[in-house]
Amino acid sequence: MAVERTLSIIKPDATRRNLTGKINAKFEAAGLRVVAQKRLQMTCEQAEKFYAVHEARPFYGELCAYMSSEPVVVQVLEGENAIAKNREVMGATNPANAAPGTIRKEFALSVQENSVHGSDSAENAKIEIDFFFKPEEIVG
Repeated sequence: MAVERTLSIIKPDATRRNLTGKINAKFEAAGLRVVAQKRLQMTCEQAEKFYAVHEARPFYGELCAYMSSEPVVVQVLEGENAIAKNREVMGATNPANAAPGTIRKEFALSVQENSVHGSDSAENAKIEIDFFFKPEEIVG
């Protein structure tokens, strides 16, 4: 199995409810390590650029407004098959469809306020990590 890195974002609904530690405990229990982390408030422009892949979708404007509404925690997770493992721990995007014990099943408020974001491929993980972190900020 390959050691990978993936981007994780703890979204505004979760930071507002002080769930960062509980969410990271789930990642760590699954064998993922936090190797970089920042708490920040994205500007609307940053959110628009980060989520540009969804620009044509009807939820794009709402998503960007939500992601820039309050602080988020951006982090790099590292581990064996980190991308797939992160997505497994997060659960389905719609919390109603998420498996018991997953972050979204336990903490999400809705499809949009679903507490976490995670990269969906190795290519996107690199792009997303590079969006928020300089190489020297990632300490494995």
